[in-house]
Amino acid sequence: MANQIFVNLPVADLQKSIAFFSKIGFTFNPQFTDDKSTCMIIGPNIYAMLLVKERFKDFTKKEISDAHKTTEVLLAIDVPTRDAVDEMVRKAIEAGGTTYMEPQDHGWMYQHSFADLDGHQWEMIFMDESLLPKA
Repeated sequence: MANQIFVNLPVADLQKSIAFFSKIGFTFNPQFTDDKSTCMIIGPNIYAMLLVKERFKDFTKKEISDAHKTTEVLLAIDVPTRDAVDEMVRKAIEAGGTTYMEPQDHGWMYQHSFADLDGHQWEMIFMDESLLPKA
């Protein structure tokens, strides 16, 4: 069983990405930060490694997708309240991100989303499992 997850994402400008995610409320581990990459702390044992494209290429032989044109992954993060969902998206838009879907309320789950400066898609979700429909 895994102990931690590190999602690796290519970025065009590391300093702009750090500034963007800092404005939303994320922090970074300085031990895993240099001029080519940083470790963004998402939650306990959950991290996103933001790597400049040249550094990202060291880890793959495939072409790096342009997240502004194609979707390579949806990053879904559970937050504690509906208000936290809207707050994160609001902060992302103020920091230069964009929305790509309208908020969705499924009764037991509320979600809204944003795309970061590099086009990566982030889904902010709040779930109340007590309201989950029974199968």
